Amino acid sequence: MYSIYHFWKSLVDNRTNFKKISRLEEFPFPRELLSCSNKGVFPDLAIRINTNGQYSGGELVELKDSSVYNISSFNSTIPTGKKNIRKIVSSENGIVFKQMQDAGDDVFSLEVRDVYYLVRGHRSGNQKICLIHGSFFETIPADELVGETFAQVVDEELTDPEINENIKGKLKKALSRQDIFGRVRSVEKASVSMRFRVLVEVKPQANILNSNQYPDILDDTLNFASPFYSEEEKSNLISSMTSVMGKDQMKKITILEIKHPLNGWFLVFQTSL
Repeated sequence: MYSIYHFWKSLVDNRTNFKKISRLEEFPFPRELLSCSNKGVFPDLAIRINTNGQYSGGELVELKDSSVYNISSFNSTIPTGKKNIRKIVSSENGIVFKQMQDAGDDVFSLEVRDVYYLVRGHRSGNQKICLIHGSFFETIPADELVGETFAQVVDEELTDPEINENIKGKLKKALSRQDIFGRVRSVEKASVSMRFRVLVEVKPQANILNSNQYPDILDDTLNFASPFYSEEEKSNLISSMTSVMGKDQMKKITILEIKHPLNGWFLVFQTSL
């Protein structure tokens, strides 16, 4: 069976390695659970798909390493809780598609994938490591975030009274999709081509490594964080984790509830390094 829970179990089982590695990509991730592994291409890791059973698998994982208790910037991809694999695998000739297919996945059989971020920070010889669902950072939809950001630019720069609100509205709508900025643009007579990249930085209230904001995330701990919106969902999360970890190992894991100021409650499974 493959799932993000099995992936986290492998991190727990091998957690002593976190003290030995200088970069997250050096961690001995369980290759038997993965359908792809990349560097500099989203996703860094992907879990294999299950064809049947309790877990769907297929989760996407991005690595975020920092030398302080901040989450490093997101380059080119806006953090979200789910992504459509067709928007990531743009071509069946691409490296991500080939890796997934070679691993035995029917790539498009699970189009919408949950996204997790494995974030690590350091301070004074200590570490905090969190495998966290992307919805922790997605308090508004990505297209709305892009659109509202460029709407601010439009309002700030287009102050000429002759430019009416209808024209501004069309500009804001045209600039509301992240994908249009990733395209390569060629200008006549220019010796270079250009494309724009989106750089996303996490605010303090969404920095799970921030001790003031999230004091329950302790130094030298490994954490798994996922959202829940009802007692039933919380119970299902605990049941899924227990099924994978086993009751004996669960006795060594602390279960916490943390409140995101902009995005509700998250259930955290925590163990020491």
